[in-house]
Amino acid sequence: MADIQLGGHTIRSHGTHMAKLHMHDWLILMLLVVIEVGLNVIEPFHRFVGEGMMEDLKYPLQDNTIPIWAVPIIAILLPLAVIIIYYFIRKDVFDLHQAVLGLLFAVLVTAVLTDSIKDAVGRPRPDFFWRCFPNGKGVFDPITKNVMCTGEKSVIREGHKSFPSGHTSWSFAGLGFLAWYLSGKVRVFDRRGHVAKLCIVFLPLLIAALVGVSRVDDYWHHWQDVFAGGILGLTVASFCYLQFFPPPYDIDGWGPHVYFQTLADSASGNGTQSSSSNINCLGIRPAELENAYIQSHNGVVSPMLNGVESGRRY
Repeated sequence: MADIQLGGHTIRSHGTHMAKLHMHDWLILMLLVVIEVGLNVIEPFHRFVGEGMMEDLKYPLQDNTIPIWAVPIIAILLPLAVIIIYYFIRKDVFDLHQAVLGLLFAVLVTAVLTDSIKDAVGRPRPDFFWRCFPNGKGVFDPITKNVMCTGEKSVIREGHKSFPSGHTSWSFAGLGFLAWYLSGKVRVFDRRGHVAKLCIVFLPLLIAALVGVSRVDDYWHHWQDVFAGGILGLTVASFCYLQFFPPPYDIDGWGPHVYFQTLADSASGNGTQSSSSNINCLGIRPAELENAYIQSHNGVVSPMLNGVESGRRY
């Protein structure tokens, strides 16, 4: 495994600078939270449900195996715990900040997309009949044959939010991001053939898949809802991870983009500025450049860090 040594960039020494540099990103996250709350308040589209369509919507109404309050724990707190543990091992605030930001963006963007589609599509859940007619007696419009529900409005309203599965999309967004994160940290694509590393990466995806399976088992979702939710969450997680980190198969895949960019900026200014001014906005001094290197098993050096050292010599 490549040997990596990073400078001591902690929350105390560099955390404030990182937060200020990404202030607009944190503001966008807050905006996404407001949008998500609004999407859960508005009334979803009530799709036409005719009498002849009820045959596939008569599954029993039952409780969730995984309650809704457990979803943020699985999708956010679990990956966040892993990210924080890694921070205490490496003391790298660059990695901590970018990973937390990427994780929250992955989950919140997925949440907004999921609930927007839910409200627009209005697909009835597999247990819609019992939500609509809790007494088991169907009532339909004599002309259109559309349902005339007699149940609680809140229960009926929730019954029109089948596609896509929110539990599944949230889980694949958070745990999918964690799978990307772990693959970079354990260097799963280092060409050494350690299959055990793949098991570490697949574990979060397995947990997310089991969450999706539970939604079908509970008759809260059709299988298509779960499939679409999983694809949506994993796709958003992939985009968000690659926004902040190189691909795991890249030789620089162990660290965030901002770390290498900061090294490059510091090195390029080393030849034109005095030693007293060789500190960039994140507080990295030229001496710290000597502490970041990768020496792979076949002698290949990171292109980014190699370029940094070349720039220093000029």
